[in-house]
Amino acid sequence: MIKRLFPALLLIVLAPLAHAFPSDEMFEKLKTAEDEAMAADVADDIWASWLESGSPSADLVMRRAAEALAYGETELARDLLDRVILLRPDFAEAWHRRAGIFLSEENYTEALRDLNQALEVEPRHFGAWLGLGYILEQLGGKAEALDSYREALKIYPLMPQAKSAEARLTLQAEGQEL
Repeated sequence: MIKRLFPALLLIVLAPLAHAFPSDEMFEKLKTAEDEAMAADVADDIWASWLESGSPSADLVMRRAAEALAYGETELARDLLDRVILLRPDFAEAWHRRAGIFLSEENYTEALRDLNQALEVEPRHFGAWLGLGYILEQLGGKAEALDSYREALKIYPLMPQAKSAEARLTLQAEGQEL
């Protein structure tokens, strides 16, 4: 009896530690979406799964950080995201959200670090690729920014922000080296 219960108990105990990663099928749907509205719906589903860390505590603190940001309490939000990252250093969306705070403060060094960490954890994080492109562009690295936007488009081909940034930088590149 105990031998039969052990695997079930182990699953119950370990289940909260599991991440809710977006499936490969979701990313395939994102790549093959017929229009921007369909792609946006799939992207929203991917974002929703990225918001689940697998830890109820980290998820609660993450929600509180989002609330703090909504109320303009940036310092509190950053402190809360610091705690989420301590709890779950493998939670790409926490790194991405904190990078957004640093980006809003034009603290590009810290934003770059966090975006790189998010991409290390989740290489398909199209939002992190977009943010990376934006920062590189602000720092004068147009060729590198273009590469980042193109990485985002490999994952999410109909991403409006990446499409327009890629088109703009490509147009700028005509007749001159980036």
